Amino acid sequence: MKYFIVSMNGSDVLGLLMVYVYVAVLLLVSERLPEDKPNLSRKFIHIMVGNILFILPLFQSRFVITFLAAAPFIVLTFLISPYSPLKIKHRASSYGHGLGLVYYSISWTLMAYIFFDRPWITGIGIAAMSYGDGFASLTGQRFGKTTYSVLGDRKSLEGSLGMFLVLLVTIPLVLIYYSQRPNPIIILLVALTATLLEGLTPKGLDNLTACFGAVAAYLLTTGVGL
Repeated sequence: MKYFIVSMNGSDVLGLLMVYVYVAVLLLVSERLPEDKPNLSRKFIHIMVGNILFILPLFQSRFVITFLAAAPFIVLTFLISPYSPLKIKHRASSYGHGLGLVYYSISWTLMAYIFFDRPWITGIGIAAMSYGDGFASLTGQRFGKTTYSVLGDRKSLEGSLGMFLVLLVTIPLVLIYYSQRPNPIIILLVALTATLLEGLTPKGLDNLTACFGAVAAYLLTTGVGL
């Protein structure tokens, strides 16, 4: 306990406040989106929570970012899921896969712990499952004409293309934000890997596979180990 108190500095406190205030604002805004478009509320949170990747540099403690900033959202998202024993209803969890946001939180928590000292890698994973997966769903819903189903979930080529293009733009921005030099070939492979895994993965598990697939592709193509 003494070590925890000493290691949690002002920057960690600011990071925690920013994460919780930001998420609270997103939840409030999502409840005010048009009721006739339930998927919009869910995907609004799905995409916008990805902006947390820009807060990561504030954290100076692996414990704080993992167990105080990220892990509590595993519990929170489960409590507002259809599987919650408390039956707390929120529009963000009333559409789509019931545990999708829980998987999202699990991915962020694991990334925050494993890559605490290399936050740009966590940022790549978050970008893949937030911006990438989120825009895949919105693009597919709006423009999807050519559909396919591999393991049960119906996806569209238009949605997959939307995800791929979004990642080609957002991953370089993440790397530049963290003062890393973007490599076009690596970015292409990371975006392609995340897109393929999102298209193949059913039941909301793409929030795990797209995230970890993007990170694995980055590690393999850059030769960086865990």
